[in-house]
Amino acid sequence: MEQNARSLTLSGHVGFDSLPDQLVNKSTNQGFCFNILCIGETGIGKSTLMDTLFNTNFENFESSHFEPQVKLRAQTYDLQESNVRLKLTVVNTVGFGDQMNKKESYQHIVDYIDTQFESFLQEELKIRRSLHNFHDSRIHACLYFIAPSGHSLKSLDLVTMKKLDSKVNIIPVIAKADTISKSELHKFKMKIMSELVSNGVQIYQFPIDDETVATINTTMNGHLPFAVVGSTEEVNVGNKMVKARQYPWGVVQGEKTQLIYSIQFNSILFLYLQETYEAKRKEFQADLQRQEEEMKQSFVQKVKEKEGELKESERQLQAKFDQLKRQHAGEKSVLEEKKRALEEEIFSFSNRRAAAELLNAQTLNLKKDKDRKK
Repeated sequence: MEQNARSLTLSGHVGFDSLPDQLVNKSTNQGFCFNILCIGETGIGKSTLMDTLFNTNFENFESSHFEPQVKLRAQTYDLQESNVRLKLTVVNTVGFGDQMNKKESYQHIVDYIDTQFESFLQEELKIRRSLHNFHDSRIHACLYFIAPSGHSLKSLDLVTMKKLDSKVNIIPVIAKADTISKSELHKFKMKIMSELVSNGVQIYQFPIDDETVATINTTMNGHLPFAVVGSTEEVNVGNKMVKARQYPWGVVQGEKTQLIYSIQFNSILFLYLQETYEAKRKEFQADLQRQEEEMKQSFVQKVKEKEGELKESERQLQAKFDQLKRQHAGEKSVLEEKKRALEEEIFSFSNRRAAAELLNAQTLNLKKDKDRKK
C-alpha cells in the first residue's frame, strides 16, 4: 500500500499570508458592482461628469425642459480596466426642477430608492436565494449637483436632500465650477455647508476613525461640497492630450487638482464608499436577521395558537360525538323496547286469532250436527 501511495508536490507556499491575495483574486474574478444616482437640473452636466469620471463616452439622451414630472432613467454598463471588471449603473433624474410645481419632485426619487431596497429584501427572504447572480440595484452613492449660482441653495435642493439623507450617501457637488471665481467658490462652499447644517441635512462624511486614512479623509471632508468640471473633449497641453475645456483665455483641465478637486473626488468615490456600503449592508443584514427571528417567533406562536384551536375543536367534536353516541344508544334502546312490545302484542294477537278461529270452527260443527238431527 505504501509503495502505491501518490505523493503530491506543492506548487507554491501554503500559508495564511496568502489569504489577502486569495480575497483579491476572488473579488477580481467576480467583478464589482457600483450604482450611482445623479440628481440635478437638466443641462447641469450630470452626463458629462460621468463620462469624465469613468473616462468613457456613455450613451446620452437629449432631455427636454418640459417634462410633466420627474423621471428616473437607469442605464447599466459593463466596464473593464486592466483585469478589473465593473458593472456600473448610472441612474439619472430627467426633468428634475423643470416643473412649475416642484412640491413632489423628490417623491419619484424616494420611491425608486425604496423599490430597490424592497427588491433586494425580497431576494434575501427567498428560501432558495441566489445573491451571487442577483443584480443588486441599491444605490451606493448619490451625487447631488448644485447649480453654480454663487448665492445659496434652492429650497428644492434642501427639501430633496433632507428626504434622501437617511436612505443614500449624499455627496454634494458644485457643477460647472469653472464659471465662478476662486473667491466666490470658497464663499459659496461655506454658504452651502452652513445651510446644510442649519437645516439638519446629513451628507456623506469620510470616516476618520481609521488612522491610515484619517488625515486624507479629514482633508476631503474640508473640501465638501466638491467643485467639479466635466469635459469630454481632449486638448493638447504640454504635448499631452488631456480632458479639458478650451476657453479664449486659457484651458481648464478637468483633472487638475490645483483648480478643482475632480481627481480627489474621482478617487475617494470608489475607495471610501465601500466602508459605508459594508456598514450599511451589515446594518441591513442585522435588521433582516432580526425581522426573520421575529417572523419565526410569530410563526411559532401562530402555530401554537392554531394547534390549541385545533385541539379545542377536536375536544368539542369528541364531546359532541360522545353525546350523539349516547343519544343514539338511548334511542336504540327505546326502539328495541318498542320492538319487543310490538312483537309480544303480535304474538298475543296471533294467539287470540287462532283461538277465535278454533271457536268459530267448533260453532259451525255444532250447528251442522243440530241440522242433521232434525
